[in-house]
Amino acid sequence: MVELRALGLADPPERWEALGFNVSDGRCDLGGVTLQLGAHGSGVAGWTLSGIADGTREIDGLETEVAGEVSPPEAATHPNGALAVDHVVVTTPDFDRTTTALDAGGMALRRVVERPDGGRMGFRRLGPAILELVETKGSPSGPARFWGLVVVVENLDALAERLGEQLGSIRDAVQPGRRIATLRGSAGLGEAVAFLSPERH
Repeated sequence: MVELRALGLADPPERWEALGFNVSDGRCDLGGVTLQLGAHGSGVAGWTLSGIADGTREIDGLETEVAGEVSPPEAATHPNGALAVDHVVVTTPDFDRTTTALDAGGMALRRVVERPDGGRMGFRRLGPAILELVETKGSPSGPARFWGLVVVVENLDALAERLGEQLGSIRDAVQPGRRIATLRGSAGLGEAVAFLSPERH
Protein backbone atom coordinates (compact mmCIF):
# COMPACT_ATOMS: atom_id res chain seq x y z
CA MET A 1 0.00 0.00 0.00
CA VAL A 2 1.24 3.49 -0.85
CA GLU A 3 1.27 5.76 2.20
CA LEU A 4 1.88 9.47 2.67
CA ARG A 5 4.83 10.00 5.00
CA ALA A 6 5.70 13.68 4.61
CA LEU A 7 4.84 16.92 2.87
CA GLY A 8 7.48 19.49 1.99
CA LEU A 9 6.19 23.02 2.62
CA ALA A 10 8.02 26.19 1.65
CA ASP A 11 6.63 28.14 4.63
CA PRO A 12 9.12 29.31 7.27
CA PRO A 13 8.73 27.20 10.44
CA GLU A 14 7.86 30.24 12.56
CA ARG A 15 4.64 30.81 10.62
CA TRP A 16 3.35 27.40 11.63
CA GLU A 17 4.54 27.91 15.19
CA ALA A 18 2.56 31.17 15.28
CA LEU A 19 -0.57 29.18 14.39
CA GLY A 20 -0.11 26.94 17.42
CA PHE A 21 1.73 23.98 15.90
CA ASN A 22 4.56 22.23 17.72
CA VAL A 23 7.57 22.61 15.40
CA SER A 24 11.01 21.16 16.11
CA ASP A 25 14.03 21.44 13.79
CA GLY A 26 11.74 22.59 10.98
CA ARG A 27 9.50 19.54 11.32
CA CYS A 28 5.91 19.24 12.48
CA ASP A 29 4.44 15.77 13.08
CA LEU A 30 0.71 15.32 12.48
CA GLY A 31 -0.74 11.86 13.00
CA GLY A 32 1.98 9.98 11.12
CA VAL A 33 2.59 12.65 8.46
CA THR A 34 5.58 14.95 8.87
CA LEU A 35 5.43 18.52 7.60
CA GLN A 36 8.95 19.46 6.51
CA LEU A 37 9.00 23.26 6.62
CA GLY A 38 11.33 25.59 4.76
CA ALA A 39 11.40 23.43 1.61
CA HIS A 40 12.62 24.91 -1.68
CA GLY A 41 9.88 26.20 -3.96
CA SER A 42 6.48 27.57 -2.99
CA GLY A 43 3.42 26.24 -1.20
CA VAL A 44 3.38 22.45 -1.02
CA ALA A 45 6.67 21.71 -2.76
CA GLY A 46 6.46 17.91 -2.79
CA TRP A 47 5.57 14.76 -0.90
CA THR A 48 7.31 11.67 0.44
CA LEU A 49 5.58 8.34 -0.13
CA SER A 50 6.26 4.79 0.99
CA GLY A 51 5.24 1.78 -1.07
CA ILE A 52 6.16 3.27 -4.45
CA ALA A 53 8.86 2.23 -6.90
CA ASP A 54 12.43 3.16 -5.98
CA GLY A 55 13.74 6.02 -8.05
CA THR A 56 10.35 7.73 -8.47
CA ARG A 57 10.98 11.48 -8.74
CA GLU A 58 7.63 12.81 -9.91
CA ILE A 59 4.08 11.69 -10.59
CA ASP A 60 2.38 13.75 -13.31
CA GLY A 61 4.40 16.79 -12.23
CA LEU A 62 4.09 16.22 -8.46
CA GLU A 63 7.61 16.22 -6.99
CA THR A 64 7.99 12.89 -5.20
CA GLU A 65 10.48 11.29 -2.83
CA VAL A 66 10.55 7.63 -1.80
CA ALA A 67 10.45 7.13 1.96
CA GLY A 68 13.30 5.24 3.54
CA GLU A 69 12.86 2.40 6.01
CA VAL A 70 12.02 4.50 9.04
CA SER A 71 9.25 4.20 11.62
CA PRO A 72 6.46 6.78 11.52
CA PRO A 73 7.02 9.66 13.95
CA GLU A 74 5.45 9.49 17.38
CA ALA A 75 2.31 11.55 17.79
CA ALA A 76 3.08 15.12 18.83
CA THR A 77 0.89 17.35 20.99
CA HIS A 78 0.07 20.73 19.48
CA PRO A 79 -1.10 23.81 21.45
CA ASN A 80 -3.80 24.46 18.82
CA GLY A 81 -5.26 20.95 19.20
CA ALA A 82 -4.14 19.69 15.78
CA LEU A 83 -4.40 15.90 15.51
CA ALA A 84 -3.67 14.78 11.95
CA VAL A 85 -3.63 15.57 8.25
CA ASP A 86 -7.09 14.60 7.01
CA HIS A 87 -6.41 15.08 3.30
CA VAL A 88 -4.10 16.65 0.76
CA VAL A 89 -5.63 18.42 -2.24
CA VAL A 90 -4.11 18.16 -5.72
CA THR A 91 -5.56 19.97 -8.75
CA THR A 92 -5.27 18.92 -12.38
CA PRO A 93 -6.54 20.23 -15.73
CA ASP A 94 -6.57 16.63 -17.04
CA PHE A 95 -8.34 14.34 -14.58
CA ASP A 96 -7.93 11.18 -16.66
CA ARG A 97 -4.21 11.72 -17.25
CA THR A 98 -3.44 12.33 -13.57
CA THR A 99 -5.68 9.45 -12.52
CA THR A 100 -3.74 7.12 -14.83
CA ALA A 101 -0.42 8.31 -13.39
CA LEU A 102 -1.59 7.84 -9.80
CA ASP A 103 -2.98 4.40 -10.60
CA ALA A 104 0.34 3.41 -12.16
CA GLY A 105 2.08 4.52 -8.96
CA GLY A 106 -0.06 2.15 -6.92
CA MET A 107 -2.59 4.72 -5.68
CA ALA A 108 -5.88 3.15 -6.65
CA LEU A 109 -8.94 5.33 -7.14
CA ARG A 110 -11.60 4.61 -4.51
CA ARG A 111 -14.37 7.08 -5.30
CA VAL A 112 -15.30 9.79 -7.84
CA VAL A 113 -17.70 12.66 -7.16
CA GLU A 114 -19.16 14.92 -9.86
CA ARG A 115 -18.94 18.64 -9.07
CA PRO A 116 -21.61 21.22 -9.94
CA ASP A 117 -19.24 22.83 -12.51
CA GLY A 118 -18.94 19.53 -14.38
CA GLY A 119 -15.52 18.71 -12.98
CA ARG A 120 -14.70 15.61 -10.98
CA MET A 121 -13.11 14.85 -7.63
CA GLY A 122 -11.31 11.56 -7.04
CA PHE A 123 -10.35 10.14 -3.65
CA ARG A 124 -7.56 7.74 -2.65
CA ARG A 125 -6.47 6.48 0.75
CA LEU A 126 -2.73 6.99 1.37
CA GLY A 127 -2.28 5.44 4.79
CA PRO A 128 -2.90 8.10 7.45
CA ALA A 129 -4.35 10.63 5.00
CA ILE A 130 -6.57 10.93 1.94
CA LEU A 131 -5.56 12.30 -1.45
CA GLU A 132 -8.28 14.44 -3.02
CA LEU A 133 -7.77 15.04 -6.74
CA VAL A 134 -9.77 18.00 -8.08
CA GLU A 135 -10.34 18.58 -11.78
CA THR A 136 -10.01 22.26 -12.76
CA LYS A 137 -12.33 22.60 -15.71
CA GLY A 138 -11.33 25.18 -18.31
CA SER A 139 -7.86 25.82 -16.91
CA PRO A 140 -4.79 25.77 -19.19
CA SER A 141 -3.12 22.44 -19.87
CA GLY A 142 -0.25 21.52 -17.61
CA PRO A 143 0.86 19.13 -14.87
CA ALA A 144 -0.96 18.33 -11.66
CA ARG A 145 -0.24 20.69 -8.75
CA PHE A 146 -0.43 20.53 -4.99
CA TRP A 147 -3.06 22.98 -3.76
CA GLY A 148 -3.26 22.56 0.00
CA LEU A 149 -4.12 20.42 2.97
CA VAL A 150 -6.79 19.95 5.61
CA VAL A 151 -5.83 19.42 9.26
CA VAL A 152 -8.07 17.75 11.85
CA VAL A 153 -8.26 19.67 15.14
CA GLU A 154 -9.70 18.53 18.45
CA ASN A 155 -11.84 21.64 19.02
CA LEU A 156 -12.60 23.88 16.05
CA ASP A 157 -14.35 26.52 18.16
CA ALA A 158 -11.33 26.84 20.45
CA LEU A 159 -9.06 27.16 17.42
CA ALA A 160 -11.28 29.92 16.00
CA GLU A 161 -10.96 31.82 19.28
CA ARG A 162 -7.20 31.36 19.25
CA LEU A 163 -6.66 32.49 15.65
CA GLY A 164 -9.28 35.23 15.50
CA GLU A 165 -9.44 37.05 12.16
CA GLN A 166 -6.85 34.71 10.62
CA LEU A 167 -9.50 32.00 10.38
CA GLY A 168 -12.58 32.22 8.18
CA SER A 169 -16.06 31.40 9.40
CA ILE A 170 -16.90 27.87 10.51
CA ARG A 171 -19.33 26.05 8.23
CA ASP A 172 -20.67 22.55 7.70
CA ALA A 173 -18.19 20.29 5.91
CA VAL A 174 -19.01 17.94 3.05
CA GLN A 175 -18.39 15.08 5.48
CA PRO A 176 -21.62 14.53 7.46
CA GLY A 177 -21.54 15.77 11.03
CA ARG A 178 -18.24 17.63 10.65
CA ARG A 179 -17.38 21.32 10.39
CA ILE A 180 -14.59 23.15 8.59
CA ALA A 181 -12.93 26.58 8.48
CA THR A 182 -10.32 27.92 6.05
CA LEU A 183 -7.22 29.83 7.06
CA ARG A 184 -7.12 33.33 5.57
CA GLY A 185 -4.23 34.75 3.56
CA SER A 186 -3.30 37.01 6.48
CA ALA A 187 -1.69 33.97 8.14
CA GLY A 188 1.06 34.21 5.50
CA LEU A 189 1.14 30.59 4.33
CA GLY A 190 1.95 29.69 0.73
CA GLU A 191 -0.68 26.98 0.38
CA ALA A 192 -4.35 26.64 1.20
CA VAL A 193 -4.94 25.26 4.70
CA ALA A 194 -8.26 24.39 6.31
CA PHE A 195 -9.13 22.94 9.70
CA LEU A 196 -11.70 20.18 10.16
CA SER A 197 -13.50 18.87 13.23
CA PRO A 198 -12.94 15.18 14.11
CA GLU A 199 -15.15 12.30 13.10
CA ARG A 200 -17.74 11.47 15.71
CA HIS A 201 -18.13 7.74 16.28
